[in-house]
Amino acid sequence: MRFSKGQAGAVAALVLLGGVIGQGSSHREAPGITKTPKLDGTDFYMFRSYETNRSAYVTLVANYIPLQDPYGGPNYFDLDTSAVYEIHIDNNADAVEDLTFQFRPSVLVKDLSVPVGNMLVPVPLINIGQIGPDAAATSALNREESFSVNIIRGDRRSGVGQAITNAATGSSSFRKPVDNIGAKSIPQYANYANNHIYDILIPGCDNGRMFVGQRKDSFVVNLGETFDLVNVTNPLGPENAEADDLAYKNVTSFILEVPIACLVQSASQPIIGGWTTASLGVGPVSGMPAPGATPCPAGTPAARRPTDGPGLIWVPDQSCSGWVPNNHPAARGGPGAPPPAAPAPGTQVSRLGAPLVNEVVIGLRDKDLFNSAEPTQDSALASYVTNPTLPELLEILFGGAGMQAPNNFPRGDLVAAFLTGVQGLNRPQGVVASEMLRLNTSIAPVAPGSQSRLGALGGDNAGFPNGRRPGDDVVDIELRVAMGVLCDAFPGAFGCGPVDAPSGLLPFTDGAFVDASFFDPTFPYLKTPLGGSPASTP
Repeated sequence: MRFSKGQAGAVAALVLLGGVIGQGSSHREAPGITKTPKLDGTDFYMFRSYETNRSAYVTLVANYIPLQDPYGGPNYFDLDTSAVYEIHIDNNADAVEDLTFQFRPSVLVKDLSVPVGNMLVPVPLINIGQIGPDAAATSALNREESFSVNIIRGDRRSGVGQAITNAATGSSSFRKPVDNIGAKSIPQYANYANNHIYDILIPGCDNGRMFVGQRKDSFVVNLGETFDLVNVTNPLGPENAEADDLAYKNVTSFILEVPIACLVQSASQPIIGGWTTASLGVGPVSGMPAPGATPCPAGTPAARRPTDGPGLIWVPDQSCSGWVPNNHPAARGGPGAPPPAAPAPGTQVSRLGAPLVNEVVIGLRDKDLFNSAEPTQDSALASYVTNPTLPELLEILFGGAGMQAPNNFPRGDLVAAFLTGVQGLNRPQGVVASEMLRLNTSIAPVAPGSQSRLGALGGDNAGFPNGRRPGDDVVDIELRVAMGVLCDAFPGAFGCGPVDAPSGLLPFTDGAFVDASFFDPTFPYLKTPLGGSPASTP
């Protein structure tokens, strides 16, 4: 369906309250997550694939590890092998995950050495020669990352898990491209990275596609001035007058393309909810063989087995994605290998659904609590939605004629936005109030050249807040939420009207422009990461 001009503004504004201002992502959003940056979820996207002939699919993008400088060697930005990274889908609106895509990283350190005098001495660098462009051309790479991914149906910790496999090889282990070191180490990085796009077999579904690796940071925001008490000249000024402070940063992305039929419960309930988490200390997946209980599948580990030495025997690790000494805690088998550890429930340290929720809505004292919570627990933090602080701060900072935020407390307009989705757009039947990104999969995708950067606000119902595409300018959309666009567009519907929110239809902006042209029109959509050499600097 299409909304009138006034209703379109309200629909786009009915974003989960998280996105009121600032960056539409969650870089360093809570005190606790700053201690574990490898687990810091920065952005989550969920949209119907708009690549030609892929409209029967949904693309899920979960970004982690914020503010990566391209020159961040010598160790760069590998994933945490003691963690799991997860994308959750709720397809019956009960605020509980029905599907989880669980990624488990592994690493192989090969201890590449060079002769020095009469000794072979391990080198201090991540590579000693050229890498790629073929994904398997890694003989000069000292530290190889790989990962496995399972689909879990039911509870993320007790549900039944099955391995997603490479459609070409049948392997459950996938190579992750090394970060973009520079043009001398990886002369054709775009080709090298594209060789890590996999056609995958998803048990119980049709085929899909997957990429896990470094990308250019997909968010655009005037970050420094935003958090300096919104230190911009004019929040009602041009939409492209300010700097993008993330223009020279990279992130690490988990990108899945999954058939719609795999995600929805039925055609009569086409609306799904999604969010991402990262957790430490998670044990084996229920319903799958315990690590070490069976031999590794033929052809795994794919990496070359290191040479045994005195008192050193190399055996497969528990995920069959690499090699470890036989007395290593992650060893799968072999003499002296310890038995598999008992399953552990894990500790969730990061959570991200709609943009900005923890960033600028949740009070400082409860930010770590939000990161550890599940959607069913969101009512405990409801006062941050019903009585939000940020609109009041904006009113103080930019007060004046017409710059008045709504004062209809509790903010019924934001409760609707934050907890339920938009009636007639992406609000599912019988929804249990909870914070997540929601997508109506029955709404057709829009080609990149026709997308509105303001999503539904611009009359494009395939965009934010109906899911989120990379080119949706959620900052500008969400600024207008806080200042009362719903009250203006739907007088009385939320216990407020234009008189309660004079600023409701003002064109607030952070001045950092973004649209679909910033991204590729094909999977994996996010741009090739910036290289460390030649230098990519402001």
